Amino acid sequence: MGIKAALPRYELYLYTAVLGGALIWASSWIFEASSDNVNRKAFKESVKPGWHYFGRKMDVADFEWMMWFSTFRNHILFALAGHVIFAKIFTLVAPKIGIDGCKHRSLIFGVYGGLAVLITMGWTFMALVLSHCIILYSVALVKRKWMCFVAGLTTLASIKLEPYNSWQESLVTGSFDLQDILFYGGCGFSIIRGMSFALENCEKKDGNYKFSDLLKYNFYLPFFFFGPIMTFDLFHAQANNTQLTRKEREMWNITTKALLHLGVILVVDVFFHYLYILTIPSDMKLVTKLSDWCLAGLAYSNLVYDWVKAAVMFGVINTVSTLDHLDPPQPPKCITMLYVFAETHFDRGINDWLCKYVYDYIGGDHDKIFKELLATFCTFAITTLWLGPCELVYIWSFFNCFGLNFELWVAKFFSLPPFSTIEGAMGEAMSRRIRGVFNAANFWAIILYNVLSLNSLEFAKMVGRRLIFKGFPLSTLSVLFVTYCGVQLVKERERQQALLEEPEPAKPAEGDKEKAE
Repeated sequence: MGIKAALPRYELYLYTAVLGGALIWASSWIFEASSDNVNRKAFKESVKPGWHYFGRKMDVADFEWMMWFSTFRNHILFALAGHVIFAKIFTLVAPKIGIDGCKHRSLIFGVYGGLAVLITMGWTFMALVLSHCIILYSVALVKRKWMCFVAGLTTLASIKLEPYNSWQESLVTGSFDLQDILFYGGCGFSIIRGMSFALENCEKKDGNYKFSDLLKYNFYLPFFFFGPIMTFDLFHAQANNTQLTRKEREMWNITTKALLHLGVILVVDVFFHYLYILTIPSDMKLVTKLSDWCLAGLAYSNLVYDWVKAAVMFGVINTVSTLDHLDPPQPPKCITMLYVFAETHFDRGINDWLCKYVYDYIGGDHDKIFKELLATFCTFAITTLWLGPCELVYIWSFFNCFGLNFELWVAKFFSLPPFSTIEGAMGEAMSRRIRGVFNAANFWAIILYNVLSLNSLEFAKMVGRRLIFKGFPLSTLSVLFVTYCGVQLVKERERQQALLEEPEPAKPAEGDKEKAE
């Protein structure tokens, strides 16, 4: 049935009220658990004194968030601000010394990025990254995609698997708090970018791209350590575009987004003073005593928080790259809007990279069961290597790969008679309601399959056991109904967007109108 099937307005009002009430109810349970257990011994390391005028402690369990917006905030802002200022100074000085600033701006970005990486990490790290670039560039000249994949994945494995990763890390001298993160982030993203360059070079019909093109692409500082990944073809075209113009109100939109990100950062910090959603799941003794609604709220809020974190971190970087006249990958789709595995991702850059070079390349139109199985297997095999092979990642990859394929199997099964005949005979609104029930179950499969990678396998098993088995039927059906309400609201938003994007029917010409009369 089409996406434009409408539901009665009063029904949507009911769904909104149920969903809002359930979120407030679950939040109250989490707030109570946070307040009552703030002084637990297990919370000592991850719940620290927060803003003194709140009079409450703060959940600081997420090192990545603290790194970006607290501990190393000034260092990151200094590096990104330096990039913007350096580029602006160059654009002002370049015409006076006879250089076309627009034509050479990608070179300037690369030079600043290379110097920043050299100063931050040292010459041994720079030599290591350059060696990766040389390997991938050399293979790219052969113009064989399978060789590019072999070389790229082998190089990636060398920084993800023992003992090769420890040996390479030992080459980097110095010791500071961010060294491990910058090392693995810088090397990992460099290799992925190098693979994109090599694969795009295979597609180039006449000649080859230059090694300098790879360096300019790789050492663009805003993307270097933390991503997002922008495929080489897009970056090369945009960074070398000499017709630099701003769209109407573009600077206003950039400023608005920057202020929005600042507002979200403050809201999340306030949120962490009252709801310890990251610390509570780590204390399994406490988790066993919590209500089913509290566990459901914790699982859901952890995934929402992970999306917010990705959206804000990539949003800050994207703001800088937009100032450079680039169109970077957008933040991931909110977990609340997801009810199918095909749209589930937390890093749109990596997702776009995998779709372009692996998933869509092998899977085609994703309508054939065997091709889809092969495409998803290859995609999650590379994802497993990217995340770092371990038991938890293996489990996460297996279940998400299974979920993606299971969706296709179910769709194929229900497209056969008599199911297709029955659906065709019923109204579109009823079809949407029935599909919503399956989507609600799928939504919780997505949450359970992904929360294990954010918290722990034990926590995911506890949530699944309580909501599916011990909580049946009351907790199971009530949580499923609330999720169903949320799914229908998401479907309504998609319906309205589809109506807005639908082109208006062309008006008949006057001559045709007269003939009709």
